Amino acid sequence: MHAFDLVVPASLEEAVAQLAEEEAQPLAGGQTLIPTLKARLAAPSKLVSLRGIAALRGLAQQGGELVIGAMTTHATVAREARAPFPALAALAGNIGDPMVRNRGTIGGSLANNDPSACYPAAVLATGATVVTSARELAADEFFQGMFTTALEEGEIIRQVRFPIPVGAHYEKFWQPASRFALTGVFVARFDAAVGVAVTGASENGVFRWHAAEAALAEAFAPAAIAALDPPDEPMIADLHGSAEYRAHLAQVLTARAVAAIGA
Repeated sequence: MHAFDLVVPASLEEAVAQLAEEEAQPLAGGQTLIPTLKARLAAPSKLVSLRGIAALRGLAQQGGELVIGAMTTHATVAREARAPFPALAALAGNIGDPMVRNRGTIGGSLANNDPSACYPAAVLATGATVVTSARELAADEFFQGMFTTALEEGEIIRQVRFPIPVGAHYEKFWQPASRFALTGVFVARFDAAVGVAVTGASENGVFRWHAAEAALAEAFAPAAIAALDPPDEPMIADLHGSAEYRAHLAQVLTARAVAAIGA
């Protein structure tokens, strides 16, 4: 690990100012960044820890939305989202191990946009809004590919606003060692629409399965998914599974999620 300075600002404004300096990088939960630094794959001259900013933590239900601060840990989401959004709470409760859940944050996960991360599927399927230090980004424009988002240099995620669906479920087929999603599917049912997002499977990162959304809007049943071809995406092929295997998993997990939600 290379040497770096660590600053702990108490406000979002101070953090943004610190990040304006050359080679400064934000530090959220550190579950990805710290191993990256240890492996010397990154060498920022300064880390700007966001843990001292109280305004970035916590959950609140506001009308039909669940608003979650970017520095809220997975463990907190798993505990406090059970009543307003049980599917999201269940997703958070199955991320990593207890240490990861108590250190990792929703904002850090979204900013990193790992192709196998769980939260991006929930954000995309529900059409959530990512609020940053500079603007508001719709889910469809926030995710731009593997490890790539619309965030600009020095821009910090403040909160995520989730529309609360009438029914939702996350099905995850995880890789046993990492507990990342080999493939994961989040299905969110609203009064007038259905969102389906797949993570862990595509070379382009998380994606919406539009054909499944259209089919489920017509008939919300597992049979509607069985009648479809697998997602037309460039799927990941590695030692854990072939591209065809992941495409098949996406279809199977979507049907299971729909069955779990019910008619």
